[in-house]
Amino acid sequence: MPAKTSLDPDHRTLYGASLQPPEGYAFDAAVATTFSLDFETALAVPVSLALFAAESREEILDHPLALLEGAERMAGRVLIFADNGHIQIQSRPHSRLCSLLEKIIVEVAAPKGGAFHPKMWALRFRSMSDDKPICVRLLVMSRNLTRDRSWDVALTLDGIVAKRPQATNRPLADFIRRLPQLTVADLPSGATELASRLAEDIRRANWILPEPFDRVSFAVNGFGGTPWRPEPGARLGIISPFCDEDALAMLAERAGTQAPLLIGRSDELGRLSRELLNRFSVAVLDEAAAAEDGEELEAGTLQGLHAKIFVMERGWDTEITVGSGNATRPALITGRNVELFSTLNGRRSQVGSIEEIFGDKGFGRLTRPFVPEELTNEDEAKRDAQARLDEARREICTGGLKLVCRRCSSEDEAANLWEVTVQPIRPMHLAGVEELYVWPITRGETHQKHALENLRRGDPVDLGSMPLIDLTRFLACHIVDRETGVSLLFATGLVLEGLPIGRNAAILRSIIHNKDAFFRYLRLLLAELGDPFAAALAAQKDEKHGGWRSSGEDSPLLEEMVRAFCSRDGRLDAIERLVERLEEAETGSESPIPPDFHALWQTFRLALRAKSQAQVQE
Repeated sequence: MPAKTSLDPDHRTLYGASLQPPEGYAFDAAVATTFSLDFETALAVPVSLALFAAESREEILDHPLALLEGAERMAGRVLIFADNGHIQIQSRPHSRLCSLLEKIIVEVAAPKGGAFHPKMWALRFRSMSDDKPICVRLLVMSRNLTRDRSWDVALTLDGIVAKRPQATNRPLADFIRRLPQLTVADLPSGATELASRLAEDIRRANWILPEPFDRVSFAVNGFGGTPWRPEPGARLGIISPFCDEDALAMLAERAGTQAPLLIGRSDELGRLSRELLNRFSVAVLDEAAAAEDGEELEAGTLQGLHAKIFVMERGWDTEITVGSGNATRPALITGRNVELFSTLNGRRSQVGSIEEIFGDKGFGRLTRPFVPEELTNEDEAKRDAQARLDEARREICTGGLKLVCRRCSSEDEAANLWEVTVQPIRPMHLAGVEELYVWPITRGETHQKHALENLRRGDPVDLGSMPLIDLTRFLACHIVDRETGVSLLFATGLVLEGLPIGRNAAILRSIIHNKDAFFRYLRLLLAELGDPFAAALAAQKDEKHGGWRSSGEDSPLLEEMVRAFCSRDGRLDAIERLVERLEEAETGSESPIPPDFHALWQTFRLALRAKSQAQVQE
């Protein structure tokens, strides 16, 4: 008997905690992939990587200064590749900080025309004392970068970068290296180089395997060749929220003489034939396990089953495969979807059998038998409408639309308004669409514009005039189906021409709008590298002490600046960039930088220049 059941539902981890560096290491770079994402979750990730972890996304979102600094620090060091058109939004205006994600979020398209569906993080950490080798971490998941609370699964592997490439890692490294080639719009500067360097590190990683497994392998579907699918074995267990007839029939043929076990979702299983279901032992997630402790979830938050797992008994071994692929034709047969899988192998006496993994002591205690009569099939007309809307979404995201902004010609130069238009390169079909509304995500649906007829004619769409701070390349789109009235709301990132260089500085100034915010942000910059507690304290509002006091203790801010000067770790360089950008921001309001700090900073500037000259001479 295994010491502990594999895939035990009581063994859980926080998403943010999985991104934290090992002890003695600091974050260096990362590449992530996801099918869908929402802006709030994407904003919280850089904070978790750069500053401090938190119990929930909402706890991080309460600190706009931390969000600002996290996005600033991670630009050029983090890339998040997502399926085009699957950025989830709401109709309200989104934070202007979301525009700082323009250099982090990269929308891509699957090369075979299916969905870009992998969920992965590849992270590199560097030793803080320079006496340890580079460390990498891999997360292979079923979880998207969204706020949903579904049952998901993740494999976390830490490894050390060795000198020689490892053959096992080649599919994974090739996948990461190919990602920039899939982009549908502008690629951030340096993205190809970042992905290439991280791919090379992953190629040479020696992984520390979790007990009791002794082997790991990786597979990627969607780039040609024979798609990965489970090899034939004696017994098969499947967890797949989405499934179809062709894929399940194929899997049943590979499962030996015993009926394979299938855990799915009632709405998907209800669409399958009785003959096919009779070939499986079928269960669904019990309703009591869908939400924990009766908690109320935010509107639109997904729950239920979302994990994808294939367990095969072969010989004396048990193989557990986790990843992004469902038991569907695009994922496992045609290979149209881009999917990522990781397989762990170990002795069945240690890993457990399918009965043990999916039984009452394992994941099975969260399930109940599926009753085919309990659910009627979903309205096929609604499914057809969703397919039409998906096709329209694909046309919008890959049709070459761009945003063009020009400064308004106005006698009131202080207004600093900009005209923005959506420019098509050709007329668009948008078949089956009744209405199409668009607006910048920073403005909200109250500023929506009718776009359907203009885009069908190939004419520009005028989004109106807006202040500099609202300029963004993320465009919200609301599509309505003609036949059914079913609608779809999403955002996509377009090429943005004419963006003035002062936009990011204006966003910075809107967050650091007074002396209190300036000093709190200063303390955030001065927080010791690798000290998440100090960073968390610095991000908090400090009502007790004045601006020249530390939020965590009574030591003057001047002493912290002197320590940063002596450590030569770049924290004062960050302050220099902050001061310069606040000065360049065009605004008629009072500067948040106090005059006495300006005078002090001039002294530090002279000292920094003298230090730089001395280092050059050395």
